[in-house]
Amino acid sequence: MSGSVGFLIFFLTYAIVYGILAIGLNIQWGFTGLVNFGVAGFFAVGAYVAAFITGAPSQYHLGGFGLPFPVGLLVATVVSGIFALILGFPVIRLREDYLAIVTIGFAEIVRLVIVTERHITKGPYGMGVIKPYNDMVPASFYGLFYLGIAIAVLLVLYLAMERAVRSPWGRALRTIREDERVAVAFGKNVNSFKLQVLVLGSMIFGLAGAVFGHFFNFITPDHFLPMETFLVWVMVMAGGSGNNLGVLFGALAIRGVWEGMMFLSDVLPTGIQIGAVRLAVIGLLLVLVVMVKPEGVLGEKKTASDILGE
Repeated sequence: MSGSVGFLIFFLTYAIVYGILAIGLNIQWGFTGLVNFGVAGFFAVGAYVAAFITGAPSQYHLGGFGLPFPVGLLVATVVSGIFALILGFPVIRLREDYLAIVTIGFAEIVRLVIVTERHITKGPYGMGVIKPYNDMVPASFYGLFYLGIAIAVLLVLYLAMERAVRSPWGRALRTIREDERVAVAFGKNVNSFKLQVLVLGSMIFGLAGAVFGHFFNFITPDHFLPMETFLVWVMVMAGGSGNNLGVLFGALAIRGVWEGMMFLSDVLPTGIQIGAVRLAVIGLLLVLVVMVKPEGVLGEKKTASDILGE
């Protein structure tokens, strides 16, 4: 397999991981108005939990479980949801900024635990993650094979979320986003809906972490820095919050710009760091999108029934 094809497979798989993250944030922010600045924390939980669940019993100091890949995805998803439930239950009744503060703190706590608990996570040195079904697929085709797995996960998730947001449940979320008082007037339990969305979106972040970990086969705390949360927010806002197809487009476009910028490293003057240029370009693109199309490239299509939640 040629280098260009290998890079394309790498890029598409990576973009799919961010597409999954973007759908999770879109459920929380795009459809409900919940501010979650801890995406990277749930992302990390999913990756490390999946690594332990599928790892060989002798691989880690505390021992892995050696369970199949689908079980790893499921457990990582559920554990991320449990963390979100524990975090959200005491603060979901308060103002939205409290949730933002709590999720920021959670992400930082997760990162610090990963760095310091070296006997469990191997700290900053990172830990290996198995290649699922590696023995069944020739090495030269494994990247393409795993890309197929990632596409399948994204497709199932996209169809499920599309059906959910078009249901009465999804219309209730949009009502809460627009005006909570209207939702209460229609008999909706606003706090219950918010908690459901917080848990659901965080479970999706955990699922993305599991897919990411098995794709890279090696994870470190540097994979889950606050920058990851920032990138996902940019993808959702640029693509079109409240539109699942829009945020997928945003994930593909922003990831494409991010990866494409590395080709400039050979032409940039000495002393200029490509990482700083990347951030500047992404920030500029976000400003331009907000100025020209504040609803995103593919904005949300609203219907009359969206304001009723029925």
